[in-house]
Amino acid sequence: MSQISIQHLSFAYPGAEEALFSDVSLSLDSSWKLGLIGRNGRGKTTFLSLLQGKYEYSGTIFAGVDFSYFPYEVTNKEQTALEIAEGMIPQFEQWQLEKELNLLAFDTGLLYLPFSYLSFGEQTKVLLAILFLKENAFLLIDEPTSHLDKYARRLVAEYLDRKSGFILVSHDRSVLNACIDHVMSINKETIDVTSGNFSTWQENKERQDLFELSENEKLKKDIKRLSAAAKRAGDWSKQTEKEKKGAPDKGFIGHKSAKMMSKAKNMEHRQLKAIGDKTKLLKNIESAGELKLFPLSYMKQSLLEIKNLSVFYEDRAIFTDFNLKIENGDRIALMGKNGSGKSSLLQLILGQSTQNENSRILQENREGETVKSSEMKDKIVGTKQGGLSYTGDCFLGSNLKISYVSQSAALLSGSLSGYAEKLEVEESLFLSVLRKLDFPRTSFEKDIAQLSEGQKKKVLLSGSLCTQAHLYIWDEPLNFIDLLSRGQIEELILTYQPTMLFVEHDASFVEKIATRWVETLMEDCE
Repeated sequence: MSQISIQHLSFAYPGAEEALFSDVSLSLDSSWKLGLIGRNGRGKTTFLSLLQGKYEYSGTIFAGVDFSYFPYEVTNKEQTALEIAEGMIPQFEQWQLEKELNLLAFDTGLLYLPFSYLSFGEQTKVLLAILFLKENAFLLIDEPTSHLDKYARRLVAEYLDRKSGFILVSHDRSVLNACIDHVMSINKETIDVTSGNFSTWQENKERQDLFELSENEKLKKDIKRLSAAAKRAGDWSKQTEKEKKGAPDKGFIGHKSAKMMSKAKNMEHRQLKAIGDKTKLLKNIESAGELKLFPLSYMKQSLLEIKNLSVFYEDRAIFTDFNLKIENGDRIALMGKNGSGKSSLLQLILGQSTQNENSRILQENREGETVKSSEMKDKIVGTKQGGLSYTGDCFLGSNLKISYVSQSAALLSGSLSGYAEKLEVEESLFLSVLRKLDFPRTSFEKDIAQLSEGQKKKVLLSGSLCTQAHLYIWDEPLNFIDLLSRGQIEELILTYQPTMLFVEHDASFVEKIATRWVETLMEDCE
């Protein structure tokens, strides 16, 4: 056990108007299981990079441990997982790695396959297990559960709960609660470290915010009262000075005037102190502007129905005889393990909604579009898209408008104004929604491709929120989205109650939002 000491750390990206970190001093224990939280763009990943010495900074960082970063970049993905482990830790014992992987319910037979053959979840488990084999290492774990299904997330959280000596960046409340014992929060103006899990931190934060808001209101009233009283006392003092002229007892009046002036100065002093106390409050209270949504009401009760759908990849069935019906007001969470065909199902629905209108071929990562169907029934027996084949029936409401948020924002590029124009939404409204999600004004002129992953996802979400639609289809909308923004989106959906079909692995979000959930592979789900 050793201390990680950070003293007077300051850092700004070249050309940035403001420093990302300014005179930060912290002391962390290398045995902690530390959750690192903060809104998108606050510098969580940058902080991990600074610990690794990737950027020049002012101040000092001293640690008696070696830092290891996840995700580790695998340069040759044709190597097996065992070969990658040997490259990272030359003296490792295979039985130790297999023991770690057993804790993650990983089939150790996969260690002999090329790394590229493994799923994203399997790659995550392998790299975490290898990194935890390192001696005297403090792990910097950056978003390990993005794109993992809820079952894999639970396994990773349980695995991390058995470990110590790491910083975990995550926006999944359930994962944080399951495996951390300290929280480091990057706030608007300060960085705080507290003991406990995320829920403990959140309760303390809400209590502190309420106290500061109450104190702020009290001080505002005190300042107003003292200001008025000081003005009255000053006016009285001036008036008594006037009364001295021609008065028989000028000494008494002069004493009264001095007393009134002293009282006025006293109240002004108390007023200045109250103003000083007030300026110390509210600095870290996060703004969460109220979001709005513009769902359309569909003319019929049923918007979409799928009957006896089977999806195949080459000769392998992903799922068979799947049935789904979406009616007005439904908010359906599409559940299932990674690889169970959730995104394939969404792509099929989107493809069916456009194919009769203008024969467009659906691109696998088409991002943030509004699409419209023109037929009530589509027979999809033998339909093929992107290497997948489908059989079954799909009933789509006539002129059904769908707003889509894709799983990936990797293909986004260009200006925000150009993106708003592409979506045919009002640019000022689009930018206003982004601001309410804490998107910085300083990034308005940037190419979208230069934004952080969380900021890109906010671009997709904001586009959808500005779009009038009968049905909102969102595929993992919360990947990389900060915790406060998740809460805003939850409140928005509960307020406006749009009809939705969505895939999301944040268990807390699903529990709050979904009116029901549907599994794509029932036999594989626990």
